[in-house]
Amino acid sequence: MEHTSGPTGSALPAAFFSSTTSSFAEFLRMQAPDLLPGRRQLPNSGAGELDAPHGTTIVAVSFSGGVLIAGDRRATSGNLIASRDMEKVYVTDGYSAVGIAGSAGIALELVRLYAVELAHYEKIEGVPLSLDGKTNKLATMVKGNLDVAMAGLAALPLFVGYDIEADDPKRAGRIVSYDVTGGRYEERAGYHAIGSGSLFAKSALKKLYDPEADEETAVRTAVESLYDAADDDSATGGPDLVRRIFPTLVTITAERGAVRLPDEQAAAVAEAVVAGRAEQATHGRT
Repeated sequence: MEHTSGPTGSALPAAFFSSTTSSFAEFLRMQAPDLLPGRRQLPNSGAGELDAPHGTTIVAVSFSGGVLIAGDRRATSGNLIASRDMEKVYVTDGYSAVGIAGSAGIALELVRLYAVELAHYEKIEGVPLSLDGKTNKLATMVKGNLDVAMAGLAALPLFVGYDIEADDPKRAGRIVSYDVTGGRYEERAGYHAIGSGSLFAKSALKKLYDPEADEETAVRTAVESLYDAADDDSATGGPDLVRRIFPTLVTITAERGAVRLPDEQAAAVAEAVVAGRAEQATHGRT
């Protein structure tokens, strides 16, 4: 990057003072492309030998008046547990959140850059992106990571947002999934899951989901589905009562926007789920 002085003798390059684009990712692509997640240099030995940590299961559930996203906390490296308390769910702006699965390092870079992208756009344009604009922007960023995805380091997000322009506030929560090529898919069933335990999580959601449920019931449903995923998928971490590690949950409503649930609340729900399963198991043996 050419370090010429900007306006009024600033030490920053002149490009930093240009308003030709409201996209921070596009600015990086022009000025410092090596900082983009998809531009990382891959070793000649091949990605399969890296054993990079992978995030696993993320679930999303809409409810009457909002939407939520939740994730387990385990990251794996091959057959080993790389982390027991990884954060995989992030608030990305006032009315959206993203959960990540796949190659942990690239996924974390992707979601952090996406949050900066949304904030940058709002500062430059004076208004936030529409919900469709947010989902399309994320699709473009996922597509930009295609080269490393094809090398075995795929990172996939699951997007949830509240559409403040929706005609029906009770049905304003939206869930959008992606594929590695940047394909964008609106999940109209009211729930979705990604990651290694998604098959088991979606099976649970299919039975438990209620579109008329309130926020509390939806939170319980999400934690139940993560419990089922952990029960059958070794890469998904269940509630850890000993270490006090519980799922991360973010809810989005018109009144509060995107809010991460306090650890105490997540713990209470997870402990109730574990107690309920223990009671079922006891009754099953009698």
